Amino acid sequence: MRHPSWPHIVEFLKAFPSGSLVADIACGNGKYLGISKALYMIGCDHSQNLVDICRERQYQGFVCDALAVPILSGSCDTCISIAVIHHFATAERRVAALQELVRLVRPDGKALIYVWTMEQEYNKKSKYLRENRTSQGMKEGISNDTSVQELLVKQLPIVGNQDSAHSVSSINDFQDRECNSRNVANSKLPIHTNRASFHSQDLLVPWHFKGNPDKDKRVEPFGPLGSRDPGPVFHRYYHVFCEGGLEAACQTLSNISIL
Repeated sequence: MRHPSWPHIVEFLKAFPSGSLVADIACGNGKYLGISKALYMIGCDHSQNLVDICRERQYQGFVCDALAVPILSGSCDTCISIAVIHHFATAERRVAALQELVRLVRPDGKALIYVWTMEQEYNKKSKYLRENRTSQGMKEGISNDTSVQELLVKQLPIVGNQDSAHSVSSINDFQDRECNSRNVANSKLPIHTNRASFHSQDLLVPWHFKGNPDKDKRVEPFGPLGSRDPGPVFHRYYHVFCEGGLEAACQTLSNISIL
C-alpha cells in the first residue's frame, strides 16, 4: 500500500449512494477501490505493474494515460485524483488532466483532487516517502510536513454559451504574481531536501529503492549521514502548488464550480 487511506477520501466516497460509479484516475495499487462494496469502482494507472496488483486484489483496473481515459463522457458519479496532477510538468498538461476529470463526471457529479502544496507544517516528523514493508516497488507517500490541498469541483449542466473560463496563461500570471518561489534557470530542476521548505514549485524528489529483487522492495528518503548502502536513487518530478494555484487552474475550465 502507498500509505493508510486518508479519512476524508474514505468519508467522501462512502457518502455516495449504492450503485454509484466511481473512477480513480491513476489509482496506483488500488487502495481506494475496495473502500465500499456498495459502489461500482474502477481504476486506471499508467503502470502495468500497479494495475496487475489491482487485478490480483480482484479490483477493476486498466492501463491508460490520465490525459486520455477511455471512459464514456458524463458516465461517472464521481472521480478522484489523489496526488497525481502535481506530476504533470506544464500548466497545459495539468489543466488537461483536470479537464479529463470533469469530462468523465455527469452533470452535478463531483471530482475530488489532492495535490502537494508549497505551504508546509514543520512541527511534525516527515514521512513524505513513507514506506510500508508489505509494498512492492516504489510508490509515493505524503509527508506529515508536506501539506496537501483538497479541492472538490462539481460539473455543471451546460446552459447556453459558457465563456467565463480563464486562459491557461492566467495560471502563469497568477504564479508570477502570488507564488513565492524561485524561477528555475536553464531548465535545471532543483532536488528537494527532505524536511526542508520548498524554494521552487518545480523540482525533483529523490527516492531510495531498497531491498533484494527476490524480496519485498522498499522506498525510503535519503538515509542518515554515513549510510554505507543507500541503494539506487530515483528522482521524480513534482510541481508543488502555491496557495490558490489549483483553484486558478480549475478556473480555466468551463461548466464547473469549486465547492
